[in-house]
Amino acid sequence: QARLVEFGGGLAQPGDSLTLSCLASGRTFENSFSKYAVAWFRQAPGKEREFVATITSGDRTTYSDSVKRRFTISRHNPSNMAYLQMSSLKPEDSANYSCAAKEGSNFYFNTAQYDYWGQGIQVTVSS
Repeated sequence: QARLVEFGGGLAQPGDSLTLSCLASGRTFENSFSKYAVAWFRQAPGKEREFVATITSGDRTTYSDSVKRRFTISRHNPSNMAYLQMSSLKPEDSANYSCAAKEGSNFYFNTAQYDYWGQGIQVTVSS
């Protein structure tokens, strides 16, 4: 069984930094996590889920315009972990953040393309 679990959300003030972690577990990812593209999506109340960032199986990265130069996505394959380092946080970054995984080497931007999802974790940016 494949499972993704997010860690590290919470309350931050504008301008703060916060790092989200995503742990992939289960036989699906055993010895093959490196073959998966991983992405972070977020959904704010009353809005659609939106793409935030993704890292391919070959460690290429890309970001939405709203987080470019503020957020960094990375991964550590031996520990089946992916990360989203968020800096210069803004109130509009407040949302429920989910990590997702799909086997493949390309960039994937649509939620429908991903096979595995975490349950999501809340990030609130407020003074």
